[in-house]
Amino acid sequence: MGPTPVKSMGLGFAAGLGVAVSAAVGRKVVTAAKVGQGHPLKHRALDLASGLLQPKYPLEAMSTYLNGLHMYADEMGRQVEASHFCIHLRHDLHQCVIFDRNAPDARLIGIEYITTEERFLSLPEDEKRLWHSHHYEVKSGVLAAPGVPELAEHAYFTDLVTTYGKTFHTWQYDRDEFPYGIPQLMMGLTKDGQADEELIRKRDRRLGISTSHKRASRADIPMPEVAPGANLWESGRTVQTRLEEMDFKR
Repeated sequence: MGPTPVKSMGLGFAAGLGVAVSAAVGRKVVTAAKVGQGHPLKHRALDLASGLLQPKYPLEAMSTYLNGLHMYADEMGRQVEASHFCIHLRHDLHQCVIFDRNAPDARLIGIEYITTEERFLSLPEDEKRLWHSHHYEVKSGVLAAPGVPELAEHAYFTDLVTTYGKTFHTWQYDRDEFPYGIPQLMMGLTKDGQADEELIRKRDRRLGISTSHKRASRADIPMPEVAPGANLWESGRTVQTRLEEMDFKR
C-alpha cells in the first residue's frame, strides 16, 4: 500500500525544506570561500563556522534592497552608487546599511535612516538640516529595487516618495581604497541635470535595469511638495562633518 496523500505532502514538504536548507548552506560556503581568498586557513575556518552556526537576526530581518545615487552634502560633483539593505523597523522608520554594490565582498560604506513626512515635520530645525527628500530619486527612476516585479516596486515607491533620509558614508570609496577619515553627510538629487549620467548608465547595464523606463512607469505617482528644512544644500549653504579637538572629561 502506497503512502497516503497527506503523508506524500509531508514527505514532499520535508524534501523541499531539505533542498532549501542545503542550498542556503551551499551559498554560505561558496560566499565564505570567495571572501576568504588569501586569508589564513584558521581565519577561513572560523569565518565558515560562524556563518553556519551563529544567528544574525538584524541581518536576517533586512527585507529590502534598494540601489541609488548619493552625493556628498558639500559637493554635487562627488556622486557614488549606493546599495541599501533595509529593515522597516517601525511604521515611521526604516534603517539601512549601505554597500558599494550587492556582492559577497562588497565594501560597507555607510548607513541611512528613512522616516515619514509626518515625523520629519516634527524634527527640530537643526536636525532637519541633515535630511534629504526622496521625491526626485523616486520619480526620476534613479532609485530602484532590482529584481522586484514592477507592480510591487511601483507600490513600494508610491509610499517612499514622501519620505526623508539621513545618510552618512563612512568610506569615501570614490577617493580611497581604505576607509580613511570621518563619516561624511550625504544628500540626494532633487531635479534633472544633476545626476552623473555615465554613472547611471553603468549602473543600469550592470543591474539589467532601465532608469528611463522606471521614470515613465512612475509618472502616475503624485509629486509631493517638499517640506521646508530638507535639502539644505539647495540654499547655497550646507553642513558637513569635521574633526574637532577638545578636552577629555573625567
